[in-house]
Amino acid sequence: MSHAPTDKNQKLNIAILTVSDTRTEENDTSGKYLVEALQEDGHTLADKAIVIDDKYLLRAKVSAWIADPEIHVIISTGGTGFAGRDSTPEAIAPLLDKHIDGFGEMFRSISYEEIGSSTIQSRALAGIANRTLVACLPGSTGACKTGWTKLLREQLTASHNPCNFVGYLTK
Repeated sequence: MSHAPTDKNQKLNIAILTVSDTRTEENDTSGKYLVEALQEDGHTLADKAIVIDDKYLLRAKVSAWIADPEIHVIISTGGTGFAGRDSTPEAIAPLLDKHIDGFGEMFRSISYEEIGSSTIQSRALAGIANRTLVACLPGSTGACKTGWTKLLREQLTASHNPCNFVGYLTK
C-alpha cells in the first residue's frame, strides 16, 4: 500500500502476446478479447504479437517489452498447459524479478467454479520485472475472460482499494 498510485485515474500501456503454433490475427479470439477488454477499460494497447510455442522466442519478445519503459503490463495467452510444446511458464518465470504466487492460486480457485477440477492443468502465473507486470493466462477465451474480469481488471485500476499494482508499474 506504500506504492499507491498518485493519480487515481492512471491508465496503463498494455502489450498482448498470444502464444500459439496455430493462431493468426484472423482466428486469435483470446488475444482479440483481451485487446477489446483493456481498451474498454481505458487502457492503451501498446503492442500485440503472436509468437509460436518456443521458449526462446517467447523470452526474446517478452524481454524486449520488459525493457521498454513505455510498457507497463504484458498479458500473454496460451502455452500454459501440459501439451508437448506448452512452454510459457518455463520461458517467462526466469525473467521475473518477483513472482506473484497468489495470481496463479487465485486464477485456479476462481476457475474451479467454472470448469471444475480441469483447472488443475492450468499453469497461469504472474510476476513483476523491471516495473512491468507480466501475467500469463491459458489460451482459451473463457480463461482470458476470467483472468481479466476477476483478477486483472481490478488490480490494473488505480482507484481499486485497498491495493492494486498500478503504483508499482508507473514511475
